[in-house]
Amino acid sequence: MISRTPAFQALLVQAGALLPCAALAVALESFGHGLTLLQAALLQGLLAALISWKVGLARWWLPIQLLFPIALLAGLALHLPPWLAAAAFLVLLGWYWSTYRTQVPYYPSSPAVWRAVQAELPQGRALRIIDIGSGLGGFTMHLAGARPESEVMGIELAPVPWLLSRLRAVLSGSRARFLRGDYDQLNFAEYDLVFAYLSPAAMPALWSKAQREMRAGSLLASYEFEIPAANGIKTIRTTEGGPLLYIRAF
Repeated sequence: MISRTPAFQALLVQAGALLPCAALAVALESFGHGLTLLQAALLQGLLAALISWKVGLARWWLPIQLLFPIALLAGLALHLPPWLAAAAFLVLLGWYWSTYRTQVPYYPSSPAVWRAVQAELPQGRALRIIDIGSGLGGFTMHLAGARPESEVMGIELAPVPWLLSRLRAVLSGSRARFLRGDYDQLNFAEYDLVFAYLSPAAMPALWSKAQREMRAGSLLASYEFEIPAANGIKTIRTTEGGPLLYIRAF
């Protein structure tokens, strides 16, 4: 249901924060101490971020909630044309396409992570590798170059990152393949490695799917977000002070 999606909840939070802020502004005005528009926008953003934290929205919603009223006010002050806002909306829609449903924003991984995963791969045979939520395709293209005998693919639901990753592969001559779609429609039994850099909200469903489908000898790797298994998890610190890489062998 749409009412349960984080984006809809964030919209309700902003609407809910507007009411007490407006009431406070009216009350202060009656005492001759009115708020400026900037002060009112900052107050609404702070209240919306606080409510978002209290109701359990993901942490990346907090800066969005804080800055949204200020950004709206800035756009009005700069007299930006309506088409510019529409264009920005379309670009963001294409980039974050299903974040409202999946709760998985764009998280790029780093070359240190790519190399750490590469070091865990079996040697001496061709592999089938899939990066679920492949973004701009850096991990996928790296492994396609490092393991040319293997079939390396990425799958991405958002159209703009998917299109850019395909263009990058074509222009660089990479053997990596990029699919547009939902990884839930894949059969994990077809892959030797499934790599994920998703979000905490996605991990229980991912683990459940992996348990049902992944075959003996395959690997599930997740960067930063822990695989919810009781045992059998290998952890690797790819950068000093950075998040962990979690690897589960089946």
